[in-house]
Amino acid sequence: MKQPRPLVITNGRLVLPTGVTDGGVRIVDGNIDAVGDVSAADGDEQVDAKGRLIAPGLVDLGVFAVDKPAFHFGGITRAALMPDQSPTLDLPARINFIAKSGKPDLWVHPLAAATRGLAGKELAEIALMREAGARGIATGRQWIADSGTMLRLLQYAAMLDLVVVTHAEDAALVGDAVATAGEMATRLGLPSAPAEAEALAVARDIALAEITGARVHFRQVTTAAALALVRAAKKRSVPVTAGVTPAHFMLSDLATGNFRSFAKLSPPLRSEADRHAVVEAIADSTIDVIASGHDPRGAEDKRLPFADAAPGMAGAESLLAMTLTLVRDGVIDMSRAFAMLAAKPAELLGVNAGSLEAGREADIALVDPEKPWIIKREAMAASASNTPFDGQPAQGRVTALYKGGVAVA
Repeated sequence: MKQPRPLVITNGRLVLPTGVTDGGVRIVDGNIDAVGDVSAADGDEQVDAKGRLIAPGLVDLGVFAVDKPAFHFGGITRAALMPDQSPTLDLPARINFIAKSGKPDLWVHPLAAATRGLAGKELAEIALMREAGARGIATGRQWIADSGTMLRLLQYAAMLDLVVVTHAEDAALVGDAVATAGEMATRLGLPSAPAEAEALAVARDIALAEITGARVHFRQVTTAAALALVRAAKKRSVPVTAGVTPAHFMLSDLATGNFRSFAKLSPPLRSEADRHAVVEAIADSTIDVIASGHDPRGAEDKRLPFADAAPGMAGAESLLAMTLTLVRDGVIDMSRAFAMLAAKPAELLGVNAGSLEAGREADIALVDPEKPWIIKREAMAASASNTPFDGQPAQGRVTALYKGGVAVA
């Protein structure tokens, strides 16, 4: 998708790494040409932002489906796709196909399966998949239980300079659990696992990252104990980063009180104390990335007894609005919000996007941070409407979206 002529967006509020400031942006040949006090040249297309935020398009790290209408609604211009597909993304040809699948108005960055079939045993052809377009490696929805396999994976990833996106739950402790052990799981009679299952997995992978020097990204860290381990590892300069979805800073296991399967997630919702620990970890930068965890599930997967329902939520459309609640609550500022939603994911994936800087690819969202709306599953653009935020009032909407300087929403 080629930009037909230069575009100048003026009269906005630029979301920059250093803060929010008045100004605009000029885009030429799909790239940002200038940021700040810009003016149109002869022949430029002009857009008046009318005081709205001019922000980088979101880079969603770790989605389970390519859902273009939902992504565009949510301001997402790039998405890193998890390898848990059918078939699994464990061969170069599959990676190559996925890397081209969303273009031109959405770029999908496939994450290579760490092991063949995501079985956690034999390493996949990671170097060949990198050549085919993989931007990282992922263990999928499962933790690699064999420490020897994980060590070899991280050694290989360090050599290739690819980030490893890992799921942090000790599978032997989790078993068939569908909830976090505690009062709520006991009241509901649900099979549960201790929250420490996450901390054990994080501790093991931090130790291996420290040995190998590999970059490890914990896709979701949701408990106080595991967050303390990540915080300590960062102080030792271990190359680890952590992510979370809005569900784990907005909701606790109280949301499962009526066996509502839309609140069945992986990892499961935690205690209220852990939820507060997640918010604190966002505030002190222990958590680096906020992602949607977008995993649309239809009625055949969700309209089941809680223990039998599939985990996951359709999170792309509510990602920005839920993150902006942290800004309004004073937990983070606007620049930090977009660093977590765009700049840091782009950095981890090694793509030239995620911030408003000259030379970056022009993935840009115009955002009205005060626009009120109500999340209604029947009105969602996603391929399935399994949101735990159904009926919740929200503030903040993308009003225009540009991919490479071309309007896509």
